[in-house]
Amino acid sequence: MEYVAAALLGFAGGMLGGLVGVGGGVLFVPALVIFLDQSQVHAEATSLLAIAFVALLGAWRQRGYGNVRVRDGVVLGVVSPLGVAAGVVVSNAVSERTLELLFAALVLVIAAQLLRRALRPAVPRETAGWVGKEGGQ
Repeated sequence: MEYVAAALLGFAGGMLGGLVGVGGGVLFVPALVIFLDQSQVHAEATSLLAIAFVALLGAWRQRGYGNVRVRDGVVLGVVSPLGVAAGVVVSNAVSERTLELLFAALVLVIAAQLLRRALRPAVPRETAGWVGKEGGQ
């Protein structure tokens, strides 16, 4: 039952995150901690595992549109285990409270960026460099 609840929370976090323009993990991690009583470390690890599947699917779809630089992706894929290892060392070296506070700080930074973006005057598509199907080249 806990897996079903986690899947539902992940789906809801992803949908809401997509609607407001943030990564679903920003909502998914606190939901796991609050509603499923997971530790901060387990919640973040669960979120990162879920991101792997979403990233693979997104990369596959975007490659079909010509938006993926495969060589750059391979380089990132090869060096990313170093970042993972460093993250594991850090998360094991600091207290859970420190991880919670760092995550809260990240959420505040994201909220500030969203607020700044929302308050910025709209730029017409023609001057923003956007070219849609109706204005194609």
